[in-house]
Amino acid sequence: MATDPSSAAAAALPSYAKAVEAYRKAVSTAATATAYVVLARGMARELLPHDLRAAASWAASLLRTRLEPRPAERRTLVIKRALGSSSRHDGDGGLFDEVRQYLATRIDPHTMRRLCLSGGFSGAKKVLSMEPGDSMTDVFEGVAFTWASVAGDGRPGLSSESLELSFDAEHTDMALGSYVPFITASVEEARRQDRALRIYMNEGSHWQGINHHHPATFDTLAMDPDLKQSVITDLDRFLKRRDYYRRIGKAWKRGYLLYGPPGTGKSSLVAAMANYLRFNLYDLDLSEVRGNPVLQWLLNTMTNRAILVIEDIDCCFTAASREVAKDQAGEAVADEFEEESMPDVWDTPQPPLSQQHNITLSGLLNFIDGLWSTSGEERIIVFTTNYKERLDPALLRPGRMDMHIYMGYCGWEAFKTLARNYFLIDDDPTFPEIQELLSAVEVTPAEVSEMLLRSEDVDAALQCVLKFLAEKKQALGEGK
Repeated sequence: MATDPSSAAAAALPSYAKAVEAYRKAVSTAATATAYVVLARGMARELLPHDLRAAASWAASLLRTRLEPRPAERRTLVIKRALGSSSRHDGDGGLFDEVRQYLATRIDPHTMRRLCLSGGFSGAKKVLSMEPGDSMTDVFEGVAFTWASVAGDGRPGLSSESLELSFDAEHTDMALGSYVPFITASVEEARRQDRALRIYMNEGSHWQGINHHHPATFDTLAMDPDLKQSVITDLDRFLKRRDYYRRIGKAWKRGYLLYGPPGTGKSSLVAAMANYLRFNLYDLDLSEVRGNPVLQWLLNTMTNRAILVIEDIDCCFTAASREVAKDQAGEAVADEFEEESMPDVWDTPQPPLSQQHNITLSGLLNFIDGLWSTSGEERIIVFTTNYKERLDPALLRPGRMDMHIYMGYCGWEAFKTLARNYFLIDDDPTFPEIQELLSAVEVTPAEVSEMLLRSEDVDAALQCVLKFLAEKKQALGEGK
């Protein structure tokens, strides 16, 4: 049924009229209220004395001040470039340069009006920094800290350029106690990660160093995953314990004994530790050391944040080394020997190489755990051996060798790491058979690596591994 348009319009007229009438009443009411306010103000000016009106105005202003939030009180910390440091980017400005290096990692180039770009020469990294007059905000633990670059006064020969840190006064303790130390620690860690590593070898009484480029990392290391993670966790804990070691009165050092058959990755683990910590390596060859004074000099001239490595320590100090030294000393005081009573020199057990050069075990232990152990900080000491049972127990106790790490034969997890390293694969039809053979024979990661290197084709390389393991198992069965 159709609806008459005229009827609908007529029905809508009363609603429209009501709305118009309500609007008129609202306007009339507002006008009336405005008129009353104007009238009240006029009467107040005419009837109230000036002093009373001033007091009322002051009371109203005071009430607004109490109710409105006060602006936060600010503090400003000024960090100046060291005097005499003429270049803006020479790295000699102490805390100033540390802050500038930190802010370079926080600058958003899309929000800055002007930026200074430096570096890029001779392979140097490009660095962004603020130009004088600019500012930026850094957020630390939810608190905003504002940095501003302020130009120097332009005096020749001196640079008074500064960086100004502004923050709310209530965050003063956080700024000085947490934020600034966080900046220095962050920069220190970044520099440690970026620095080129060196490996030093002893020649006479001096160290000779070259750049160290060993590619081993914990990701590429073929060893038991749980053992690998325990080493990483121990290293991380060691790095964080500067204050802890000082509090308990111990030298900030850590000792690791790596033992196991040849070819199980002991040297690769040392290289992985150096790359992970970004510590320089000091490879000490005791056969080149002529006596305890030279040994002491070499050990004391090592830098902090270094790894001292003595490989095949069993060839230098055995469980009988102290007794041999005593016997040698006793024989040396004899004035006469019977010619016929002297045994053939080739039939006489020879003393350790260290004793032949008058290096004593106590001389080494005095550096590791004695009075000379505090001559440096943040040091790792690593001994490697193929025969742990031959070592003097004095070398093995906690405080000297804190963590004993067995580098064993190639297991299944170690093989998967090698396969991933060489061919970027995580699975293959040959894997179940290889896993079964690895559980039956003893082969080193070095031997498996050699098989994988024999072909660039993954299938051919894995067949080499299978053949090698099968031959090992067959030889093992024939030998029983």
